[in-house]
Amino acid sequence: MSEYKNIIGKGVRFLSSNLDNDQAEGQIWYNSTDQVFRNVLTASAWSAGANLATARNGIASFGIQTSNVAAGGSPYPGVGTLVEEYNGTGWSSGTALPGNTGMGGAAGTETAGLVFGGIDANPGNTNSINSTREYDGSSWTSGGNMGNERSQTSGFGTQTAAVVAAGFLSTTATTANSESYNGTSWSEGNNANNARRNTGAAGISTAGIMFGGGPPATPNNHSEEYDGTSWSEGNDLNTARLMSQQTGGGTQTDAIAFGGNIDPPVSNATENYDGTSWTTNSATLATARAAPGCGTSTAAIAVGGRVPPNNQSLTEEYNKSVNVITGAAWASGGNLGTARNTLGGCGTQTAALAFGGHTATTFTAVTEEYNGSSWSEQNDLNTSRYDLRGCGTQTAGLAFGGQNTPPVGLTEEYDGSSWTESGDLSTARARHAGFGIQTAAVATGGTISPNASTEHYDGSSWTSGGNLGTGRYDLGAAGILTAGLVFGGSPPGSPTGKTEEYNGSSWSESGDMNTARHYVAGFGLQTAAIAMGGNDGSVTSSVEEYDGTSWRTSASLATARHRFAGGGTTSSGIGFGGSPGPVTNATEEFTAESSALNVKTITIS
Repeated sequence: MSEYKNIIGKGVRFLSSNLDNDQAEGQIWYNSTDQVFRNVLTASAWSAGANLATARNGIASFGIQTSNVAAGGSPYPGVGTLVEEYNGTGWSSGTALPGNTGMGGAAGTETAGLVFGGIDANPGNTNSINSTREYDGSSWTSGGNMGNERSQTSGFGTQTAAVVAAGFLSTTATTANSESYNGTSWSEGNNANNARRNTGAAGISTAGIMFGGGPPATPNNHSEEYDGTSWSEGNDLNTARLMSQQTGGGTQTDAIAFGGNIDPPVSNATENYDGTSWTTNSATLATARAAPGCGTSTAAIAVGGRVPPNNQSLTEEYNKSVNVITGAAWASGGNLGTARNTLGGCGTQTAALAFGGHTATTFTAVTEEYNGSSWSEQNDLNTSRYDLRGCGTQTAGLAFGGQNTPPVGLTEEYDGSSWTESGDLSTARARHAGFGIQTAAVATGGTISPNASTEHYDGSSWTSGGNLGTGRYDLGAAGILTAGLVFGGSPPGSPTGKTEEYNGSSWSESGDMNTARHYVAGFGLQTAAIAMGGNDGSVTSSVEEYDGTSWRTSASLATARHRFAGGGTTSSGIGFGGSPGPVTNATEEFTAESSALNVKTITIS
């Protein structure tokens, strides 16, 4: 390799393993263990992000990939005021828009954002509007109205220096008109060269770019650049398409465009602009759709959108990096030997325990252990029952409460082989919450009526603890005796998203889940918990993650289910059994998002 050193000025490093950090980019080294030369290359790819809590299209999206806002949208009038915020991992509820809006333009950042125009999505009214709304990260205030009422538009720039161009006027005409915003008021600018709507855009107020769109439904591939005063024609997109509002990101000389409607289907294509021409990227959206989004040419986000006839909740992240990003996901595991719902469970992804529950015909005492790939039957519970709860580990588990009609207070301990009866709960209960370990457990809530009482287990007997703020049943739980968490459930009536934290003696209310639900399962810690599945009016696959303060969406289950059990952590979890079906034996395993260097072996070909 003397020639390489003479040319590059560096010797080839001789290592027993691969380099493992970003500084490896562009380096060549010899891996003596594998006996090959290796280097790290930059890769472009889309990966799955956490779903929006509410599927919709026509979203006004602003910010960056790790700090994004999705405001408003359709269908009307259902979701026009909804706001969700993304932190790079999941979505959480933001402050609602002061009025129903869909198909508006946007600009700025999460803490200094701008939404303008769109459709007045109030019932019976779908007229274009000229309103401007400014966002400071927590609240909305009114800005100056645009000179023209318009929807199906896009924009670029900042909260105090933005540009809106093209769109659909309230006079039912597609327009080439553009306006500039100075943080207070809009002023008329020079028209773009092409009248159109449903365009994408990127850049700043003195160096922007607008691309795609149609007059009104036929896609075009026009690209125009803006210098702060006038528009000039640029080289065309390779794929003509109708972009969803605010589709694209980056700068005038380094932009990205993705998705959109072509004629007639939707597109998954990604293109990059270098200031002169557009190049089709090998990275494509996993789900072709007209999806709004923004970001930069190296870190973009596509949010929701539409795959006719359905609105979408999907989020995808684009990264051009030396790291390969693998999105958080649920994957199929080995099936339970006995299909059932309303079962108890505990443990981890590689050492889980399932017990009791209701089969398609009767309640059961069957116990099974999971080794990370398959379930094996063990000694049964002493008493068959369903709607019971559990906690602990595979070798030190606890089962308590439940019903074989009526509710019971039975408690049993598992030692990794067999069950032994212990002291009963003071209050017989079913459909309750449970968390902790075998020698320090908590039971709270449940039926016969919406129960608020709490009990502690010390390894032999139960004693009273502090009452829940809201009595309920069919709630989820996570944590330990001195740092516990319950969420969701029925109080009774409609499901709730209420969340409460326990300090070992009293409960305090915390941030609600994004989606109210009951029959929900959970696992983890008070500061890092997962709520999965449940029923929010119908059986759902949605998953949320709690950080000790608030909930955000996470990767959805592959199959919607409720009345099931699980265990593990926010980086490695498991869910098993449940309904519908009416019962299932399916197991799903959760793995959090990860990244790894894009290490390549150098070959001669």
